[in-house]
Amino acid sequence: MPLDFFDKIDSHLEKELPFVAYRKPNEESVKAIFQNDDGLLHLNDYSETGFVFAPFDSDAPAILLRLDEVLHLDAFPDKTNSPSKNIGEEPGEEQHAFHLDLIKKGIADIKAGKFDKVVLSRSITVKTDTAPLSLFQALLHQYKTAFCYLWYHPKVGMWLGATPEILLTFHNRKLTTMSLAGTQNYTDNVNPTWGNKELEEQQLVTNYILKALEGKVSNLERTPTESVKAGALMHLRTKISGNATQENLGAIINALHPTPAVCGMPKGETKAFILREENYDREFYTGFLGELNFKTERNRNTRPGNTENNVYRSISKNTTLFVNLRCMQRINDTIQIYVGGGITKDSDPEKEWGETVAKSKTMLKVILATE
Repeated sequence: MPLDFFDKIDSHLEKELPFVAYRKPNEESVKAIFQNDDGLLHLNDYSETGFVFAPFDSDAPAILLRLDEVLHLDAFPDKTNSPSKNIGEEPGEEQHAFHLDLIKKGIADIKAGKFDKVVLSRSITVKTDTAPLSLFQALLHQYKTAFCYLWYHPKVGMWLGATPEILLTFHNRKLTTMSLAGTQNYTDNVNPTWGNKELEEQQLVTNYILKALEGKVSNLERTPTESVKAGALMHLRTKISGNATQENLGAIINALHPTPAVCGMPKGETKAFILREENYDREFYTGFLGELNFKTERNRNTRPGNTENNVYRSISKNTTLFVNLRCMQRINDTIQIYVGGGITKDSDPEKEWGETVAKSKTMLKVILATE
């Protein structure tokens, strides 16, 4: 008798073997991919097939999980969530002061003309003895419209998250990406008012992505900017699409990552500032993860009466990658939660600090729900 879906995950954890379990936004089914040895495989180029997990620092190697075994859970049963509680972190004055100083440094460099926007982050440590699967199940319950995942490799560690941001999708030469910027708390209004700071930030990100894709993607199009809900937060989003070739996929990913929404503009200058000034290692926070070159097979002719033609099948490659936001890292009996925000010349340091506090509640809520 085959192992139950979650029993199989538990078994892999006990054997200290790599796996990832995940559910895509607005889908019912949950998928799990298992690698049957503990080999640490790095991505060589973007022609390979597997589940990719890439760090923020694009100069560091990305990890690829082999598809040794794949399981599907058709639907994860819903349940009534626990009553909402007012949860928040209690940061020390030292951390508060350091982050405010970091933001002020960023604003000063923007005003000095060194870059246009920079995304600055911090980490929060929470103690918990909650089992990883319980945390993952809480993510599935609470964040239906996000990419929810539990990723583990014995030589790297364990990460979980519920990210609202797609890096890109690529299917049949059609490439889609998005710019996502601006944040405010959701207050029962799906069309909130946005300030100049958020609107300018969103336009900067959109323009930067369009320029980065020039010469790599043809027939570029963009949708009108819209407000989207992600958990208890609202963001601004613009979708961008065009046509590309499989051979160009690596160049496109390298052009996009790290995106202006997690790094800044220009990328080189802001990435250097982050690595030098944030005073901690983001690791896989604000990296990307997802399905790379998954194969889909279908019949070319499915009309009744043409069964002799059904032997002709087409195989396409599909890539769906997400930016690793709203995430946490499990380290023994502690959880590291990562939060950040975009800084522009008009940023107010205390308000930016408050934005990270609001964002931290996404993962803190998950931990609370399991205790």
